[in-house]
Amino acid sequence: MSVTIAVDLGKTRCRVAVMDAAGRRVVSDAGAPGLAARDGVDSALAAILPLLDRTASADAIGVGAAGAWAAPDASADLARRLAERTGAAVAVASDVVTAHAGALEGRPGTLLIAGTGAAALGVDDAGVRLVDGWGPDLGDLGGGSWIGREGVRAVLRARDGLGDATSLTDAVTAHVLPAADPITWLASDIPTARLLATVAPLVLDAAEAGDAVAVRIATEAVRLLTATAVAASAVHRLVIHGGLADHAWFRTQLERVITSADRTAVPAAGDALDGAALLAVRSDMPHERFVHRAR
Repeated sequence: MSVTIAVDLGKTRCRVAVMDAAGRRVVSDAGAPGLAARDGVDSALAAILPLLDRTASADAIGVGAAGAWAAPDASADLARRLAERTGAAVAVASDVVTAHAGALEGRPGTLLIAGTGAAALGVDDAGVRLVDGWGPDLGDLGGGSWIGREGVRAVLRARDGLGDATSLTDAVTAHVLPAADPITWLASDIPTARLLATVAPLVLDAAEAGDAVAVRIATEAVRLLTATAVAASAVHRLVIHGGLADHAWFRTQLERVITSADRTAVPAAGDALDGAALLAVRSDMPHERFVHRAR
């Protein structure tokens, strides 16, 4: 019986799924810093191999790894070393690529990622195009950390007489307790982008309730995300993925503007594990030039 193993290696969590005639069985543990990080391949192997030891042997292994897009040499090295350790045919790609392949079943279209960060991967006749995903300091425009940052800035501006009063003041003040203020709260060991993203739901809730300041932030986030999605591909089919899409009001606003930009939001056909499994066994998809293979 043919067995395929799919790996979704993120910076927070690593998931490994065995896919065979019996269905899909998933085990998970801590992730790795990313293939572009120092010792990225060693860290990736340290996350993946113990989980593989808990699964069956496989004919093919597909891996979607954070950082792979920016580190093709590391991706090729990971594929080679995994193949040597397991004896399986191995395919390694970016986790954005596997998420796209899973969401759209390997077909053309756009995957808009709207989570802590923001990016869009588009596949069409012109090729494969990644837009944004530049990180919180330079981009991730309209994503959770961006919304949270704008919300905190609005609170600080209101406090110092530089901006309009907003209900976000009370919401953010309660959120950052026991810190005295957002500035003190952000001076922790937790990555700033991750902290700021926890403020995004407060901003979206306030916008839904009609707070003018929050509405302006949410409206700009929708505009930025839509622009990113449109720039990624000319194909109309689009899947929205990420934590921001779980906020029903915000998703409605985003889908409305995306529709006005001549794009059609469709449900995801699968996830990054499904995409990794597809890439493991198929080499005829448009993502292929971003896949690193070894046997």
